[in-house]
Amino acid sequence: MWQANIGIRLHDTRTGSLHERALYAKEQGFSCAHLALSKCLDASFMCPEVMTPGLAARVKNDLDGLDCAVLGCYLNLCHPDRDAYAQTLKKYIAHLKLCRWMNAGCVGTETGNPNREYRYDVELSHTEQALELFIRRLEPVVRAAEKLGAAICIEPVYTHIVCDPKRARRVLDAIASPNLGIIFDPVNLLHPDNIARRDEIFAEAMELLEEEIQIIHLKDYRMVDGAIKSCAAGLGEMDYAAILRFAAEKKPGIQMTLEDTKPENAEDARLFIAGVYNSVSLSPKQP
Repeated sequence: MWQANIGIRLHDTRTGSLHERALYAKEQGFSCAHLALSKCLDASFMCPEVMTPGLAARVKNDLDGLDCAVLGCYLNLCHPDRDAYAQTLKKYIAHLKLCRWMNAGCVGTETGNPNREYRYDVELSHTEQALELFIRRLEPVVRAAEKLGAAICIEPVYTHIVCDPKRARRVLDAIASPNLGIIFDPVNLLHPDNIARRDEIFAEAMELLEEEIQIIHLKDYRMVDGAIKSCAAGLGEMDYAAILRFAAEKKPGIQMTLEDTKPENAEDARLFIAGVYNSVSLSPKQP
């Protein structure tokens, strides 16, 4: 059985140039990375006109052999202003081009909210209208990914439009493309309203989205005054056994990137996850 393929968001590493961040991640034992250009370079690197094969070559060179699992483009596809959406669409397509030139795993995104502020609206975010809007807005991105030979992966989040595994399944079925996948972030599916069903929600996600899960995000959480506060893996209340057994048995080699770490605890978080992964990999397979 292969070892766990564990990565990190590069903007969570020690501050420095992109190359310095990549070297530091490798020193801490990480094998892949989640790259957000605006956070590791500058906001101007989100502009479509900046994204060229030359930039892709420079970025790949700076990564120094560290695999880019996810090229992040976490912009709101459901912004109500159509001109803003048009500009956002251009940025997604530019990221898909860069992804292809870099040979990155995918462009990763969340699913937005139907307002300018990108905020959770209890009355609107989980409506049928919001879901239909997201599907319409995402489809051109996916069709561009098909033409470019790249992949776009969406990340379900409770406080966004695609808030649970069932809605994610509906998006996948509606667009029906092999170039559309899922980033599975278990903690992002949780909310004080559903925390009592935590393990059921995780099981549902792994069952409904098994084929399309391309990346796993790993972080932990604590309940503080009735709210979910995220933290580095191993510092909270998460039980990773079922998720890492799923990774080992169903997704050998899958890239799993840590979130919400700090330079001083990232290596401990990696070792913690690797330990659980090794433990469940050696245990008898589940029926």
